[in-house]
Amino acid sequence: QVQLVESGGGLVQAGGSLRLSCAASGSWFSVETMTWFRQGLGKRELVARITTRGSTYYADFVKGRFTISRDNSKALLYLQMDNLKPEDTAVYYCYAVDHNYWGQGTQVTVSS
Repeated sequence: QVQLVESGGGLVQAGGSLRLSCAASGSWFSVETMTWFRQGLGKRELVARITTRGSTYYADFVKGRFTISRDNSKALLYLQMDNLKPEDTAVYYCYAVDHNYWGQGTQVTVSS
């Protein structure tokens, strides 16, 4: 049973924007801390996190450029990515911390 499905990835030029979405199935979403990870050529790394109350955390390399948000009524998680850089190229995954659910990932490619 698929629990998380990402969408919104694609190819964009440096300086451009993308908005990723992650659709969750199940009533657990509203009480779950949600995160975005990414994996480029190296290991998977944490990008941003949002708690059920809306508290957020960002990795230093995306602060001021990315914004994580959620809509509990629709069971949706978002990642607004602005001023994208080539080094942001990666597969982006949403992850439900407590249930240990991973989405299948969505590819983001930023050209220089």
